[in-house]
Amino acid sequence: NMNFRVYLYMGVVGSSRVMCDNVPGLVSRQRQLCQRHPEAMRSIGLGVAEWTAECQHQFRQHRWNCNTLHWDRSLFGRVLLRSSRESAFVYAISSAGVVFAITRACSQGELKSCSCDPKKKGSAKDNKGHFDWGGCSDNVDYGVKFARAFVDAKERKGKDARALMNLHNNRAGRKAVKRFLKQECKCHGVSGSCTLRTCWLAMADFRKTGDYLWRKYNGAIQVVMNQDGTGFTVANKKFKKPTKNDLVYFESSPDYCIRDRDVGKLDLQLHVFPFPS
Repeated sequence: NMNFRVYLYMGVVGSSRVMCDNVPGLVSRQRQLCQRHPEAMRSIGLGVAEWTAECQHQFRQHRWNCNTLHWDRSLFGRVLLRSSRESAFVYAISSAGVVFAITRACSQGELKSCSCDPKKKGSAKDNKGHFDWGGCSDNVDYGVKFARAFVDAKERKGKDARALMNLHNNRAGRKAVKRFLKQECKCHGVSGSCTLRTCWLAMADFRKTGDYLWRKYNGAIQVVMNQDGTGFTVANKKFKKPTKNDLVYFESSPDYCIRDRDVGKLDLQLHVFPFPS
């Protein structure tokens, strides 16, 4: 599974060569991307706190609540060793977080490999009439492409059910960010009469993505592998087949109030850093 300690490490280390060679758990494709785009890795590292906070916000009423205060005990909640709906949410929200962090870094001119969306140029039309593309449109397509290449690389090494589940939920997270692009415009003309408009596309606050994925978490679909091992089928035939926007999981969630005999502590130890090992 994707090792999110990587992201924390990237947020604080300076030298890209040292960073990329020493982060444990990277597959070769991730190491290559790390060496080629060290500034992108730093952007991802800085984004960790945001999507962790969003995860905590969404689970604020729950026994397992993405709390990260006890890093000293364990970086990873045991919840993520299971193929539960909590795992599905964490993969989706963190994948979305990578898209958000990279896209924002592009717009802020922090990455050599991208800038504002180059496709948003010239004139266009909407329900209010004609306008010119201007300003800086968020290049979310680049953010999605980078997140797919980096985050999915590890799962592509595996062909098992969990890898397929992670890839599906990663993609649902990426798609969620793109869903909340909104057009913003500025009026020009006498007294702001809007005879001319300049518009650009901007990502909504990450909260919108979090709220949307929370709804998907509550409607997550339990699946089983199909017979040839290439995809999923619903575990309960009463439910609809999952779309690319839905979260999927295999196992029912554990009862977070029951003692976990493996560790001899209450399962409240799940108040730990919520990313997969």
